[in-house]
Amino acid sequence: MSITCGIDWAEAHADVAVMDEHGHILGRLRIDTGLHGFTQLMELLAAHAKDVREVPVAIETDKNLLVVALQGAGLVVHAINPRALARYRERYGQAGSKSDGGDAALLADVLRTDRHQHRALPATTEGAQASARSPGSTRRPSGRCRRR
Repeated sequence: MSITCGIDWAEAHADVAVMDEHGHILGRLRIDTGLHGFTQLMELLAAHAKDVREVPVAIETDKNLLVVALQGAGLVVHAINPRALARYRERYGQAGSKSDGGDAALLADVLRTDRHQHRALPATTEGAQASARSPGSTRRPSGRCRRR
C-alpha cells in the first residue's frame, strides 16, 4: 500500500495526516516541534508503512528542524508553497477557509495526486548536517577585526 504524509507546520506544533493511495485518511496527529513530536510522527508512519523512508512527506516550509530531522531519517520531503496550497484548497470549496488539520490532509493529498508537479527538496549532505549541529559560527575570524 502506498501512503503519503502531509504536515501543516506552526511555531508551537504541527498537524500531521497520513493518507492511502485512495485518499482515505489513515491517521491524524498533532505533535509538538521537539524530539517527542518527531518520535510520535515516526511511530505513526511506521504503523502504516513497511519502511518509513518510502513515505513521501509534504510540508509548507523547507526551513525548520522538522524538515532536517525528516531528511536525516531518510524521508523524501516536498516543500509546497503556501500560495500553491491555497489554490489546491479552492478545489474543495470556494470559502477557502483554513484549518491546520485540513491543510495537513490536503498536503498529503497533493502528493498523492500531483507529486510529479512538485520537486523534492535536495537530500541533506553529511557536511550540511554537521554544520547544522555545530554550536559555533562557520565564519573564520579575519585578522582585520578585533573585539574590544
